[in-house]
Amino acid sequence: MKYALISGGTRGIGLAVAKKFFEEGYIVRALYSSDEEDAKRAAELLPHVQFVRADVSDEAAVKEALEDLPHIDVLVANAGVALYSQVQDTSFGEYRRVMDVNMGGVFLLCKHALKKMLSLGGSIVTVSSVWGEKGGSCESVYSASKGAVIAFTKALAKELAPSLIRVNCVLPGVIDTRMNARFAGDERTALIREIPLSRMGTAGEVASAVFFLAESAYITGQTLCVDGGFSL
Repeated sequence: MKYALISGGTRGIGLAVAKKFFEEGYIVRALYSSDEEDAKRAAELLPHVQFVRADVSDEAAVKEALEDLPHIDVLVANAGVALYSQVQDTSFGEYRRVMDVNMGGVFLLCKHALKKMLSLGGSIVTVSSVWGEKGGSCESVYSASKGAVIAFTKALAKELAPSLIRVNCVLPGVIDTRMNARFAGDERTALIREIPLSRMGTAGEVASAVFFLAESAYITGQTLCVDGGFSL
């Protein structure tokens, strides 16, 4: 049996990834931080997926959430939080929370998942953002956290290649999820005009890219933009 562990798995991209891996025959465990209503809806949609509460910025919680898994074939480090704020208006507490979840969570998941992967090989897919490469105005802290994920992915790919573990990164662009629900009306229309394919992406399209990287035996250390050309 193949096991996939996915963080941020109860909505948006994470839920679509959980669905994709389950449909492809994996036993799926999806982590979520706190929203029980989201978890309840996700469990109704995907009753055969294991939804487990664990804040990825809490090392003890991450360790406990993985403890009973016999092995992990694929880790998808997707959990993340957004922050739309100018630097001068951003508190250090907000900065730390974004970094602790977006980069710290990736580190903790990899650290503890690897203990169940090193002897068998496998695949890790991290989820960054186009802002991790381009940088986003009024999203400096978020962009920094996602840029760190890209650098970590490339370094870890080199580190783990001798153990036959591949590490790659997906960079979503403007995806039609709750995180981007703040864009509405004229602002949404203007944003879509900046996308060469003239529409927002879907969570399912990102999930397909994640699965492609997870299953591609000769790809490691790469970043794959799923953004309709937005980053061109």
